[in-house]
Amino acid sequence: MTDPPSSTPAEAPFPEIAADDFARRFAMRASNLMWFVGAGGSASAGVPTAGDMIWDFKQRLFVSQRHVSLKSVADLASPAIRSQLQQHVDARGTLPVAGADDEYAALFEAVFPAEQDRRTYINAKVEGAKPSYGHIALASYMKDGKCRIVWTTNFDHLNADACAKVYGTTGALTIGSLDAPDLVHDAFAESRWPVEVKLHGDFRSRRLKNTPEELRQQDQRLRQLFMASCGRFGLIVVGYSGRDQSIMDTLASALDQPDCFPSGLFWLIRHEDTVATCVAEFLRRAHARGVETFLIRVTGFDEILRDLVRVMPPSNVNALDEFGRSRRRWSVAPAPGGQRGWPVLRFNAVPILSMPTLCRLVGCEIGGTGDVRNAVAVAGVDVLAVRARAGVLAFGSDLAVRSAFGPFAINQFDLHTFSTKRLGFESTERGLLRDALARALQRDRGLTVIRWAASHLLAPTDSNDAQWAPLERLTSALQGNVPGHPDLIWREGIAVRLEWASNRLWLVFEPRIVYEGMTEETKALAADFSRERTVKRYNRSLHDLITFWAGQLSGGEKQLRALGVSDGVDAVFTLGGATAFSHRGGA
Repeated sequence: MTDPPSSTPAEAPFPEIAADDFARRFAMRASNLMWFVGAGGSASAGVPTAGDMIWDFKQRLFVSQRHVSLKSVADLASPAIRSQLQQHVDARGTLPVAGADDEYAALFEAVFPAEQDRRTYINAKVEGAKPSYGHIALASYMKDGKCRIVWTTNFDHLNADACAKVYGTTGALTIGSLDAPDLVHDAFAESRWPVEVKLHGDFRSRRLKNTPEELRQQDQRLRQLFMASCGRFGLIVVGYSGRDQSIMDTLASALDQPDCFPSGLFWLIRHEDTVATCVAEFLRRAHARGVETFLIRVTGFDEILRDLVRVMPPSNVNALDEFGRSRRRWSVAPAPGGQRGWPVLRFNAVPILSMPTLCRLVGCEIGGTGDVRNAVAVAGVDVLAVRARAGVLAFGSDLAVRSAFGPFAINQFDLHTFSTKRLGFESTERGLLRDALARALQRDRGLTVIRWAASHLLAPTDSNDAQWAPLERLTSALQGNVPGHPDLIWREGIAVRLEWASNRLWLVFEPRIVYEGMTEETKALAADFSRERTVKRYNRSLHDLITFWAGQLSGGEKQLRALGVSDGVDAVFTLGGATAFSHRGGA
């Protein structure tokens, strides 16, 4: 789902219910509920959200106007790079501030002034996208008459493709857009369901609506139909942040009708998101107006549709079953047994069996991650923290966290749920978990940790400790000085990083030589020494090293605690001791 423009106050005078409660209500009212699907509904199919495209636009402006390499600002998940891009946009003084309602449209027009170029851009973003589970489930409900109308701000054809799979024909769904409002009007008048209405047009349409003026001139006939429908049906909003003022104005106007949203108003957002100010105000008005109004926090579009299908399965689940069979699935292959077996590759990765699902969320007036870490250092507290768009994400005791960020006017002190979607790439959340796991290994496994780019270098703190004797037998020595350079100390160790595969995080480790006191002048010397020391580590010796380190890191699958605190939020991990294997597929 899309990133919200701004946050709502902590106390919101409208009810919030759990996803299971929503599923039960849906089962009783489905045929009397319309759906409003925003960009978040297409994100699981690989279509970028408006929030994703906003950063893409800022990146394009920065690279083209500053004449720099794209590689220098390639990591759009980095708070430092986002700050750099935002400073450039702000310096122009001609574009809306970050989070403004018209930020997306204004940036789109600034990057691609010609309508044809905008259409080409959208085409490239949606081309090749295939319906996700949520789209197939929604289409299955359409066939059952449990979903009659879908309103959407999306340009893609995912709902239409899903209906084609479920119905076996492309003619079952009526699609109306800004170019064809009469189709929608006639379908509504004749109760010819299902209907999908594209409020921002179709990406193939000549009337692509993506500039501020165009958004303000939203087609009046479609808006009137939308308002009239809000007087007949309830509404489910999913994957939509409230970014477009024209849409929010239409929803607000619908509240002026008698008996609006007769079957309820359900607004779904991701667990980690905050409610946009305009959305919070709309929900408050609806609740005060007497509309049955609910906010529901969900994991995502596909996940909530799975929940609904479990409670109320469609009458024909063939399309959903076929979808499940067609998905390419990966699983962790078992460790080989016996003297000889199928050809295998052993991976230098151990599974993370359990990990934190929550961390502390602090809203305050502070800059990027560098400023956050400096605040922790100044306070002299044991806190792990980074800066994300939602606020400061932290592990540590509540007292320590408040001590570090109290000087920066704390206005929110809450919990943040880690999204599995954001753990699949090098996001801020994954970086915080990597830091926490490295700290936990340092604390509980007798390792010294050195931060190194997107990895950490680990080496035994005390090489005389008996736990390292097996490693010494495998490597002949655990540490020493590089010959001729007494200030350049080497130690046997590993580099570790996190990777996402088979729907879980893995700790990937690589045996290597770790250095202390290395300078630019001694880098080449260190590389030569490492090569000389490890050149004869063939399959058997590497296998033994991986076996040792896997067991050492796992510690018998005992819990690892990053900080050992009990009065706040600690990061607790459990690592598996068996590495992954892969085998060559056969018939």
